[in-house]
Amino acid sequence: MPAGTAAIRLPEELDTPVLVVDAARLDANIARMAARARAAGVPLRPHAKTHKCAEIARRQLGNGAAGLTVATLGEADSFAAAGCDDLFIAYPLWAGGPRAARIRRLHETVRLRVGVDGVTAAELLAAATRGAGPLDVLIEIDCGGRRTGVPAEAAAVLAADCLRLGLNVLGAFTHPGHAYATPTGAEPAAADERTALAVAGAALERLLGHPPVLSGGSTPTVVAGVAAPVNEVRPGTYVFGDRQQTHLSDMSAHDIALVVAARVVSTPRPGEAVIDAGSKALASDRPAWLEGYGRLLEVPEATIDAITEEHALVRGFRRPLAVGDLVGVVPNHVCTAVNLGTEFAVVADGAVVDSWPVFSR
Repeated sequence: MPAGTAAIRLPEELDTPVLVVDAARLDANIARMAARARAAGVPLRPHAKTHKCAEIARRQLGNGAAGLTVATLGEADSFAAAGCDDLFIAYPLWAGGPRAARIRRLHETVRLRVGVDGVTAAELLAAATRGAGPLDVLIEIDCGGRRTGVPAEAAAVLAADCLRLGLNVLGAFTHPGHAYATPTGAEPAAADERTALAVAGAALERLLGHPPVLSGGSTPTVVAGVAAPVNEVRPGTYVFGDRQQTHLSDMSAHDIALVVAARVVSTPRPGEAVIDAGSKALASDRPAWLEGYGRLLEVPEATIDAITEEHALVRGFRRPLAVGDLVGVVPNHVCTAVNLGTEFAVVADGAVVDSWPVFSR
């Protein structure tokens, strides 16, 4: 491997395709984001949907994270069972049917926060946890992503309904997901986030009588800069990095801590190679501004031009690729690639040193 290469040293015995994590790079990424949050003077509550892994969560918490953010009830159950006792489900949960009992158990077991963006969902949450002490909730604000959340101006109205139902309103949260819309979207999205949380925060402070939690942040917007009124951040992708982050944030190819290890299985035509990691290993995410379906760290000039379920077609490489060659593919979006795997092969100095399960897929 050439000196100074960004490629992760992959053990030849790997059975591909497989998720490979470089332990040193992972730890460096965790420490760097923890230091960034400390410098900004805000708690770090990383989004664990990126990794879905108890060992990585422990490393984040050991580096000062205040707790974890999760996206699903299943993730919350799994991390609670692994000993993580401070969890925020940043999602408008439907607490009907059998979910009511699961939410109540979590509420009785860990310090639990849940996102709310409507009265109906709040009513179900209140009913599920009645008699077990007030459930902590945060009002979800839409700051421009146009997904879930209420307008910032409506935060206090929904918060008052939650208080009437017996829920404990901590504050508001938002996700500046539109930071991913263009390669230069991070700073404008971070500004939108601050504006929305400022409006919601002022109204909530008048209602609650004290400064609220105002939680925001994605990896690119946290890297762009954390400023008032944001007083908690929830980045997730930073632990591994991915191809998007090398465009959207300050991560370089040398910071990438996860690749999908794949092997060349065919060279059917001149200038083309096929690897054994298709959409079932890499996922098929591809933003409109990004060419191809992943990047090979060993041949960064190449593009993955097409994928099917078990195949990926590689073109544009300058050095020959031969059948049997082992390569590390950086997914466009690491969260969806992790969700397709069952375990991480953890490597250090070119050797597999551990295996960590991926749960709640």
